[in-house]
Amino acid sequence: MTNGHALVLGGGGVAGIAWTTGLLVGLAENGHDLTGAELIVGTSAGSAVAAQLGSGLPPAELLARQTEPALQAAEIPAEIDFEKFGQDFAAAFADPSDFGEVRRRIGKLALATETVSEADRRATVASRLPSHEWASRRIVLVAVDAETGEPVQFDRTSGVSLVDAVAASCAVPGIWPPVTIGGRRYIDGGIRSGENADYAAGFARVTIVAPLGVDSPLPTDKPLAVVVEELRAGGAEVAVIAPDEASVAAIGANPLDPATRAPAAFAGRAQGAALTPTWT
Repeated sequence: MTNGHALVLGGGGVAGIAWTTGLLVGLAENGHDLTGAELIVGTSAGSAVAAQLGSGLPPAELLARQTEPALQAAEIPAEIDFEKFGQDFAAAFADPSDFGEVRRRIGKLALATETVSEADRRATVASRLPSHEWASRRIVLVAVDAETGEPVQFDRTSGVSLVDAVAASCAVPGIWPPVTIGGRRYIDGGIRSGENADYAAGFARVTIVAPLGVDSPLPTDKPLAVVVEELRAGGAEVAVIAPDEASVAAIGANPLDPATRAPAAFAGRAQGAALTPTWT
């Protein structure tokens, strides 16, 4: 057991990036600064926040990048046919007894879907990050190999650029293109788990931020409730933070909509400012 703190940041689209940023700022203003954690595990939206925290910019400046139009990244609006998207994912999860096979089916879907170009999507992700260099602190970003279905943890020792690692972790299947790294194609780490909190095992204190809530919208072999109990059984004190009612309303039905950024960020800040995390 490591006598340290691990901060786990889950997925949730551009709204999740904004809400998590606001939440962390509000918590810090309330005397609970979590940004100095010894390990940050980032998945999808959480990978972008993790990289932003590693840039060294003060949290207040990171918040401004979510709320001030002149500082916001130039996001590509996601064109989503929610009915088809739901049908495709339902087909992939038709037999969830083998989650490796489920991930391979989703990877096949991602590889076959026409999207914006990989270069254009990479440029968008790059514009989100104040620094394109890995921080010296330990940051782990989670993605999934589109062909094998195997998860991968990218960090500063992986020989992979920070932009590519974040882009891979954020590559929502069927919406954004898989990311090519070393001849392999990678998709969103949220396909394994919305938080991948089990990668924080071994730390004495774990804080899990779940922008999409504690109940995964997709079947997974790593349900958050189960992982939390496993972490506690291993000796960790764990706190899970999900959006409150006002934050859920601000995030809205489409967390990929860039218009959600400012409302989600402000709601997250208000929630954090009123929150005292409890680790049990």
